[in-house]
Amino acid sequence: MSGAYDYDLIVIGAGSAGFSAAITAAEGGKRVALIGHGIIGGTCVNVGCVPSKTMIRAAEALHGARAAHRFSGLQGAAQVTDWAALVAGKDDLVATLRQKKYADLLRGYETITYINDGPARLVNGGVEAGGRKIAAPKTIIATGGRPAVPDIVGIDAVPALDSAQLLDLDALPESLIFLGGGYIGVELAQMMSRMGVAVTIVCRSQLLPRTEPDVGMALADVLRAEGVTILSGVTYGAARAESGRAILTVIQNSEIRDLTADHIVLTTGRTPNTEGLGLAGMGVETDALGAIKVGCDMATTRPGIYAAGDVTDRDQFVYMAAYGAKLAARNAVLGGAERYDNAAMPWVVFSDPQVAGAGLTEAQAREAGHEVKTSVISLNNVPRALAARDTRGLIKLVADVKTDRLLGGVIVAPEGADSVQTLVMALKSGMTTKALGETIFPYLTTVEGLKLAAQTFDKDVATLSCCAG
Repeated sequence: MSGAYDYDLIVIGAGSAGFSAAITAAEGGKRVALIGHGIIGGTCVNVGCVPSKTMIRAAEALHGARAAHRFSGLQGAAQVTDWAALVAGKDDLVATLRQKKYADLLRGYETITYINDGPARLVNGGVEAGGRKIAAPKTIIATGGRPAVPDIVGIDAVPALDSAQLLDLDALPESLIFLGGGYIGVELAQMMSRMGVAVTIVCRSQLLPRTEPDVGMALADVLRAEGVTILSGVTYGAARAESGRAILTVIQNSEIRDLTADHIVLTTGRTPNTEGLGLAGMGVETDALGAIKVGCDMATTRPGIYAAGDVTDRDQFVYMAAYGAKLAARNAVLGGAERYDNAAMPWVVFSDPQVAGAGLTEAQAREAGHEVKTSVISLNNVPRALAARDTRGLIKLVADVKTDRLLGGVIVAPEGADSVQTLVMALKSGMTTKALGETIFPYLTTVEGLKLAAQTFDKDVATLSCCAG
């Protein structure tokens, strides 16, 4: 390291991506300045994955008791008896994991200096933070993102919540309107509905618009059966407050409607945290949404500056943020030449049933020039689902006609999240549908549905013996 520099690498942002980059560089013997701003840990542990998933699990417990009647001879009931205690338990888990998985980890890395003097601003030769310049030849930006605020007239004057504020409510509301049918909106809307809240989801297209259309329709059927109102294909009008409640005007099929609820929940996407970084002055380009443009090596358009995680135009998942940050650190200061690869990236929506997938959708495969064949089976064909008396869901596989190679797939099932990694491994190894259909799977498991879906390309699995396929 040149004597002109304080560190080998500066990492801006102390969330999952920032920690991944800093630890990777430190393990390679480099001196790192990790610059935080506010609470350590970033989105996932503080306001995203951890708090939302524990509340979703609590709601699943409620639903499981109420759904016990699907078995003959059973009847169950459950309700929220102390919302404040539930929120407090969530906060305790968050605090524990933030300390254990972030703050305490820094003690094990002597070459990482944590500087909680943000916000930071890029300057030639390093960054400025806390009124001083910190010098390093390479910088990685990992400042994450935040919930986006939709461009709706009056939205700033009504009782509106983002996803984090929703999980911190002092009392359980009576009604909520969720803006957006993406994975965050779907997860939280179902969770709050199961907690006893009257929930309406409004979205411009359909639920989960980035996945297969039949998946969004199947999940919409499930949510409606649980009492959730879904208005799809709407245009947002204006919002206003009246008597302390929120009123949202929407237009659907040329009909103007006023929707009223205690709060509007903003789940229309995320905005990258790039303000104040001085990107334009340093020649770091962003896209139309403000996300930093990076190449496959995670480098920005300014030599020596890299970026990773939700602040970039790459995949918005915590594990992909950590993966991209690791590549950025290796390429920036460890002599690496690695490339970002998301061809077999798994993704999960923690609804119930869960939605999980990997690879290309049918539409994406066709756009990529493949001659496509597909296989779709309902969970009525999966013995595990029959035994559990829960056949909500489907499995769809996409393959190339000429080579029979798997191109992608999606699983809608109660255990879909824990089954999708088998599909990931099949895609990474270039498996054909024939090979997947001939692979031995354990009987009475959800993941066995992948084998049955693969076999469905060539035969009617309804005619097979239970475990002789």
